[in-house]
Parts: sequence; structure tokens; C-alpha cells
Amino acid sequence: MSIPVAAVRPVSAKHHEVFTTLLREIQSGRWKEGEKLPSEAVLVSRFGHSRITIGRALRDLQASGVISRRAGSGSFVSKARDVAGHSFGLLIADLGETDIYESITRGMMASPLAREHALVRGSAAEESAAGDAEQKGERAWQLCRQYIDRHLDGVFFAPVTMSPVAGDMNHRIVRALDDAGIPVVLLDRPVTPYPDPGYHDLVGIDNRRAGYVMTEHLLQRGAQRITFVRQQNSSSTVDARESGYRQAMNARQVPFDQVNAVTLDAGNQTAVRAMMRTQNPDALVCANDRIAGRLMHTLKKLGVRIPADVRMVGIDDVDYAQLLPVPLTTYRQPTRQIGEVALSMMLTRVASPDLPARDTRLRCELIVRESCGPAS
Repeated sequence: MSIPVAAVRPVSAKHHEVFTTLLREIQSGRWKEGEKLPSEAVLVSRFGHSRITIGRALRDLQASGVISRRAGSGSFVSKARDVAGHSFGLLIADLGETDIYESITRGMMASPLAREHALVRGSAAEESAAGDAEQKGERAWQLCRQYIDRHLDGVFFAPVTMSPVAGDMNHRIVRALDDAGIPVVLLDRPVTPYPDPGYHDLVGIDNRRAGYVMTEHLLQRGAQRITFVRQQNSSSTVDARESGYRQAMNARQVPFDQVNAVTLDAGNQTAVRAMMRTQNPDALVCANDRIAGRLMHTLKKLGVRIPADVRMVGIDDVDYAQLLPVPLTTYRQPTRQIGEVALSMMLTRVASPDLPARDTRLRCELIVRESCGPAS
């Protein structure tokens, strides 16, 4: 049996309003166990939203175990014995914008440990413009407060990135959850910068190894002038990947002036053209597949051929990596396994809150496609 999920699709503001309002009213006792909720027609009139939005919110309440729905009879508040054992929240700034977290979520839902537990999904991107990191941070804080108000049993948190104030916001969020007594399992990256070990459970990959493996792969293929490409305000995972890149270059005794990391907007033709002119790379290690995809399209517009003119690799192996104009060589994160392990860690943390914090890193796989070119 897979884990009930409060929403398996991107959540609209209207849907979120209906879902949250009804959930709070049920939790407050406005409707008792076994009591029938107002009809969809009544809820449409009350909220002023479409019947589709109301129906979706009710289906998600049903999926999370809060209500039961009977054909021809309506929706009823679930009895205590029917409600999921634990309710856990997802607090992920980029949920719905990147394939990685979608896959991690599916891993949680498919885990054999998921029986009788509910997963409440929220996205910090729901009510903010695409790429607006500061608004996503504020949205993450709002979701944090909502999860606290719901008295959830735990929160899976992927710390906010891509903003100069992300660090302060992340600390604010985990402090609030700690003060509320809600366990936290971090996904992908820590809240505290290296080398601080942190004080929350974390599951992810060895990002330094990821950068090393991808760089070494290019070196083995004959590349000599390899540039690491990242974007501004990247997360600590990107710092670790760059560190792995530098370690691999140093291990091969590549001259210092040929070890370069560039920060740019991969979609900006002027910036990319300048990088190609000043660095003259024969290979590029992109901090992640998203950057690689954008950079590949920009290079194509500039007439740069991959891999004939420059080899390219990414990290993550998102779903579209193999569908890019030149299929991308990358480092596959075991995202579903990350989800399974994260759920296991959360259940252990709930049962044994005094255990020391655990940092679990899963092994990845090198996926060789066309973008890295043949060995020379």
C-alpha cells in the first residue's frame, strides 16, 4: 500500500485554501468523527471556486485519510481508527520545478514503510514567480507555520537556495520546527555550512564525489581544459561538487591556471560567449542537469557543437537529460531510494527522538550518453 498523499500534482493557491481551511476545521472539531461535510455545491458557494477545485481538495483530504467519500452519499470525517498513523509534511522550495524532488516524493509514497501514514505536500513555488528566490523563501516560511499549526508529526525539508538570505531563512524554519517539537529530516543538503555537522537527520548523496567522478570521466576521455559551470547563489551541494572537480583536476596535476569555475546565467548568450572566449574549454562540468540543459541550448544558438567543439556533463540525471538535443552524460541520483531512506529515517526519529543526528549518503551511478564524446 502506498503512502496517502495530500496532493500529487502542483498545488494552486485556490486548492491550497480549500484544503487547508477544511483540514483545520476538521482538526478543530467543527465536524465530528463520522459527520457529513457540506456538499460540493455548498462548498463551491462558500469558497467561490470551481467544482473541479473543490473536488480536488476533497480527494486530497480523502487521500490523506482525513475524510472518506461515499458515492451518492457525500464526504464524511474519518473515524480515529481510519486516520493515517502519522502525518508528515514536505517543505521543498523547488517542488514542482525540478524532477529530483518529484522522484524523491514518489520514493516515499512507494516505500513498504508508508502504510498508514499521510504525506502533506506543499511547494514554496506555489505563489511566487518562477525564479523569485526571496518570495519562495517567504512561502517556505508560511508553509512552515502552516505545518506547525496542523501539528504534523514530522517535516521533510529541502533548505531554500538561490538567495543571499537563504541561510537566515533556513535557520529560522528549522528553529521554529524544533521549538514546536516537530522532527525534521533534511533532503539533499544541510542547513549549516561545511564543516559544521548540523543537528538534523539528512539523506542525500556525496556531492564532492559527484564532482570528482564527472571530472575524472572527462579527463579519462582526453579533456584537458575543463571548466566547472555554476549559477549565482547556488546551494552548498554545488560548493561540494566544485570541490570534487578541483580535487580531480589536482589529482591529475592539471596546471593551476587551467582549473576554473565560472558563475553565470547559462541562458545568457553574452555571458556564455565570454566564457568560451576567455576560458577556451574543451569540456564543461555543469553543477547540475538544469544548468547543462540551458547551457546546451545557448551553445547551440552560438554555433558551438557538442561534443565536437566542447564536451559536456551534468549531475542528477533528471528525466529530460536523455531528451536534450545531445543526450546528456550525467551522474544519476538514486532519488527514489533517497525518498525511501528519508521516510525510514523519519519514522525512526519519531520513535526515538533522542538519537544522534544521522547523515546518510547514497551511492550514485555514472550514466554515459553522447554529450561527453568518445575517448581520444
